[in-house]
Amino acid sequence: MASGGSRLRIRWDRVGRIGLLVVLAVVVGLYIQHALSYLSTRAQADEELAAVRRLAKQNLQLERRLQSLNEASTIAADARSLGMVMPGERPYTITGLPGFR
Repeated sequence: MASGGSRLRIRWDRVGRIGLLVVLAVVVGLYIQHALSYLSTRAQADEELAAVRRLAKQNLQLERRLQSLNEASTIAADARSLGMVMPGERPYTITGLPGFR
C-alpha cells in the first residue's frame, strides 16, 4: 500500500506565483517594445524636423538671392563683368599697360 505522504503534492501557491511572474514578464516585454518604438519614432521625427529647418533656411537664402538677381543694378554689373555695354556706349580696350596683357 502506498502511504499518503509519499505522493507528489502540487503546491498551488508556487504555481500561482510563477504564473504571475510569467504574466508580468510578458507585460513588461510589451511595454519595452512600445517604448523602443516610441523612442525610434521620436528620433526620426527630430531628424525630419532638422531637415525641414535646414531646407527652410536654404529656401530663405535662395529667395534673397533671387531678389538680388532681379535688381537692375545686379543685372547691369553682371552684364558688364561679361563684357557687355549699354546701348549707345562705345566699347574700348586699354592695351600697352606694363604687367598686363
